[in-house]
Amino acid sequence: MSNPFSTRTTGAAARRERRERRTRRLLANRAVADALVSVAGLAGRPVQDTEGQVVGRIFDLVARWDDGAYPPITGLVVRVGFRRAFVPIERIASLTHDGARLATSTLDLRDFRRRESEVLLVRDVIDHQLVDVDGVRVIRASDLYIARLAGTYRLVGADVGMGTLLRRLGPARWRARPTPERVIDWGAIQSFGQAGHPLQLRRPNAALQAMRPADLADLLEELGRSQRQELLGHLDPEAAADAVEEMEAEDVEQLLRQAPTGQGAALLAQMEPDEAVDALRDLDPDEREELLAVMPADSARELNTLLRYPEGQAGGLMTSRMVLTRHDEPVGTVRQRLRGHTDHREELDSVVVVDDDGRLLDTVPLFDVLLLAESDQRMADLVEEPWPVTVAPDTPLPELVEKFVESRAHSLVVVDAEERPVGRVLADDLIDALVDAPRRIRFPRVVE
Repeated sequence: MSNPFSTRTTGAAARRERRERRTRRLLANRAVADALVSVAGLAGRPVQDTEGQVVGRIFDLVARWDDGAYPPITGLVVRVGFRRAFVPIERIASLTHDGARLATSTLDLRDFRRRESEVLLVRDVIDHQLVDVDGVRVIRASDLYIARLAGTYRLVGADVGMGTLLRRLGPARWRARPTPERVIDWGAIQSFGQAGHPLQLRRPNAALQAMRPADLADLLEELGRSQRQELLGHLDPEAAADAVEEMEAEDVEQLLRQAPTGQGAALLAQMEPDEAVDALRDLDPDEREELLAVMPADSARELNTLLRYPEGQAGGLMTSRMVLTRHDEPVGTVRQRLRGHTDHREELDSVVVVDDDGRLLDTVPLFDVLLLAESDQRMADLVEEPWPVTVAPDTPLPELVEKFVESRAHSLVVVDAEERPVGRVLADDLIDALVDAPRRIRFPRVVE
């Protein structure tokens, strides 16, 4: 379940960082911006030999997709009569808005054969979904632009302007010398493969990998099915899970239904247990069982346990994520164990201390464990008032609200009938439940 209070807009620092990235982009160079040649405008333009005779017309441009942030153009696909021949870029003397001129007097008429990592810009890229990592948005390229850089033609930009699209779809004379409208530097573009096409995901853009989970969630919600799955498959598993947790519930449900079972199960196993349970509850029982069946056994067992608790009660809202320690353990040992939970530091505010029978003794703040206590002290030495606020798994939502308001706690410990801790209800999970609740919850009045 996404946090309704998490912002989907970037802060001032993030906006400043994106502006700085833009200034480092290639199109910030005025000479490059002035030398742009439209890919859509080249389609259908003449190819002339050294004498100026038209020998064919440009059908498409071929780029090598795995060669840096700005893919080089490796050649043209030229229509000659009923054939489509490949002309290597080395045999092109010039490439302008008006078309291409050959550097040699002969044209090799061998049929075009796509090589590994080659992409047809008109067929495979224009009109397909792309991601602008600077603007954090999904776009469709109305046109692409190339420019000559150090003797090599490279793909340098994508135009997303509506006027460009209309011009491209209009009469041929409109397309002869198109004017760039809203051009995004290709260094800020993340491309994706297309079903039925050989185009594959370009190496994930570094800026894409560094995005906040909420921004990635925005992109995942906008992308089509195949592009969404492709992006998830190339993200770090934990980053992918964090992003899915930020998505709206209906989008998560759709994602899990559309994704291959293995991918969906892997995502759920990486998510916070309470978030994963919320997602599983939205699925049909058969879909839920199919995902749990291919999940790692420990994760499936944990989620099955949480699924047994009804929604609207403490057990249905809690997370099983806790750091449990026995009362006789040294503080130094607990500190070592905490290092393995750095990915969950936002959810963990304390260490749960239990006795020899596993019954709750106390929750010790991390500040005390990490900074105040000595390494050779026992955890029992840190057990003291105020005692933790506990609730039973069947505690209803209104009572949970009352407990939170009275105690001003960050979390409540959920204990079973024998006082053994089974999970915690976090304040943000309670807020999520209140926002989603079908009826208003009457908050108790607190008298200072």
